[in-house]
Amino acid sequence: MGTTLYVCTTCKAGEPVPEGDLPPGLRLYAALAAKGAPEGIRIVGVECLSACNTGCAVSLTKPGAWSYVYGRLTLDDVPAILEGAGKYAATTDGIVPWRERPVVFRKQSMARIPPQMPFEEAAE
Repeated sequence: MGTTLYVCTTCKAGEPVPEGDLPPGLRLYAALAAKGAPEGIRIVGVECLSACNTGCAVSLTKPGAWSYVYGRLTLDDVPAILEGAGKYAATTDGIVPWRERPVVFRKQSMARIPPQMPFEEAAE
């Protein structure tokens, strides 16, 4: 299974969105989708990552690996997001060495979530 880059499409980046304008999160999703995902990655829009006060947010996840949530992202970060997603996808455990991560992934990480273990292993 591959990597999923979730993008909060409802994110308002902590600001009101004028009527008729697209939310910043939806614009970020559209820009990422337009650039195209690196091989083995799918870009999926979701309706909320509960990071409303931290600007646009994305999450990277894949089976058996650490997952991450990044915030305070803008359209200027699209190349770095895709670069970081590609590096994440190339790992087996989801951990990209810190110095190899794009700056936005080093400085704007909001959460790191451990891999989900099968229920039988977690109970031991």
